Amino acid sequence: MRRGTFRDGTVDYAAVGATQAADLLQYPPERSIPAEQSWRIGSGEERFRTSADALLSWSALRDGGLTVSDVRPAPGPMYSGVGFDAEGNPISPSKTETEQRFDADGTPYVAGGTTARIAGRVGGASADAEVRVIFVVEEARRIGFALGTVGGSVVSGEESFMLDWLDNDEVWFSVRAFDAPVALAYRVFPGLVRRRRRELFVRYLRAISPLYTAPA
Repeated sequence: MRRGTFRDGTVDYAAVGATQAADLLQYPPERSIPAEQSWRIGSGEERFRTSADALLSWSALRDGGLTVSDVRPAPGPMYSGVGFDAEGNPISPSKTETEQRFDADGTPYVAGGTTARIAGRVGGASADAEVRVIFVVEEARRIGFALGTVGGSVVSGEESFMLDWLDNDEVWFSVRAFDAPVALAYRVFPGLVRRRRRELFVRYLRAISPLYTAPA
């Protein structure tokens, strides 16, 4: 039975897709704190394909210590999410329908318009939220997606996860985000937002990269 408290409404911020803006760090959405980090996680097609499969099956979050539940594909067969070009401008999606995939325990893979619940703790504070998949990129050498908050989070905003298999054979994992404080403590102490984001970045990298070692 569908939970009555689960909302299929729109996201709770205005700058949808802004994690794709080239000038995100210089000109973040109003009242938001931007962040970006990239890591080389290996090289070669196998590394890229293995990481891509892990990423699209929610492993960055789940293996990063967060619980992903109530994963629900978008209603209707034609939704493919918001599309953006290399400069972050919205464009028509390259395809209007995607085949739904599932992991071993039956959880749907990431797909445009999918909604989910995230739960856990980061830095001693709640990381609970309802999120929506804003877009999914599935190209020959680039795989990724973005999540936007729908509600119930201590921050409001978006984060994108991207894997790039470069021409020199290196594989890079990048996360970009912008967070607007919602909870009182985060509004009063914006440094907590930055600390929360740093911890999340480390968790995501540990989940995706077998080469990661914590700094001394």
